[in-house]
Amino acid sequence: MEKGEQVEMMFDNIAPTYDTLNHRLSWNIDKGWRHKAIRQLAPYSPKTILDIATGTGDFAIMQAEILHPEKILGVDISMGMMDIGRRKVTERRLDGIISFSREDCMKLSFADESFDAVTAAFGIRNFQNLDAGLREMCRVLKRGGHLSIVELTTPVGFPMKQLFHIYSHTVLPVYGRLISKDNSAYSYLTATMEAFPQGERMVEILKNAGFREASFKRLTFGICTMYFATK
Repeated sequence: MEKGEQVEMMFDNIAPTYDTLNHRLSWNIDKGWRHKAIRQLAPYSPKTILDIATGTGDFAIMQAEILHPEKILGVDISMGMMDIGRRKVTERRLDGIISFSREDCMKLSFADESFDAVTAAFGIRNFQNLDAGLREMCRVLKRGGHLSIVELTTPVGFPMKQLFHIYSHTVLPVYGRLISKDNSAYSYLTATMEAFPQGERMVEILKNAGFREASFKRLTFGICTMYFATK
């Protein structure tokens, strides 16, 4: 199977335990990372937002509660993940603001310059083609609009680099396997984190994708990185 099909199958399998595992494996710090990424957009008050690789909708829900936009569309290739997201949105009575759609992020179905902001939390490292996915995100963003990304990365400094390597290769895959019952999902997570471009290299990739400005900020000793770009 191609990477996209593998990712879809894997996330469909782990969807029921995905939220619990995310929060436990990050000691709930992931909620703070999402909040910081959303605050990057607050000064611009976007009315229409596209949430890429939305998963179970946590990032979209937090955006609705903080930014109060008119519309958020969450897109993903995993129907299993979005089904859970739909239930959460309905429970919070946000279904008038947040909707979901299955989309191939390498080839989005939306017209050019359709959204005021585009966001992505912990998903773009799963893209089959990162360059193509970022070009699509830029294409559907309005001129002057903003992109906010938060992504897991590997620390670069001693001793966090060494400690995180041990954690990500032992605790994370074993615990993830026990809870999710998926033998590959959290080993895959470690592999994508280590392979994913980060920091200055990612900024260069964003600019090559069409963004005129891009910057990054490492969080929690580099375990996570925020990116902010302007079209």
